[in-house]
Amino acid sequence: MAFTFVALAYIIALILTALLIFFAIWHIIAFDELKNDHKNPIEQCNSLNPLVLPEYATHIFINFLFLIGGQWLTLFFNMPLIAYHINKYRTRSMMSGFGVYDPTTIMNAHILNLAQREGWIKLGFYMVTFFYYLYCMIAELIRE
Repeated sequence: MAFTFVALAYIIALILTALLIFFAIWHIIAFDELKNDHKNPIEQCNSLNPLVLPEYATHIFINFLFLIGGQWLTLFFNMPLIAYHINKYRTRSMMSGFGVYDPTTIMNAHILNLAQREGWIKLGFYMVTFFYYLYCMIAELIRE
């Protein structure tokens, strides 16, 4: 059994992807509460916006580990979501703080449905990558 940097990178990726799954579930629940008028949009955006940059930074950090470890297929698999995150943050509406959710437009039905669909897609992506990282970690640990 060989414990290499790549195995460590996959272990860290597993732990951080579990955190990203939590973030995705949190976003889905928050948008469902907005859709069903259980929460105020200003209050909800104030609770969601501080989670945006940590989510993006966590995902980029995971892929930085894969870049250092030379895991090109895994890095290639994650690049579309990284590009999407960068583009979404770059083209966000001008607000006073950090974040991508604007309380004045989030209650628009199209934007709310888009944000909810984005949360479900991210949840699916993070679930797939979690099991992929688990498989790669096991494969790396038993490789001799």
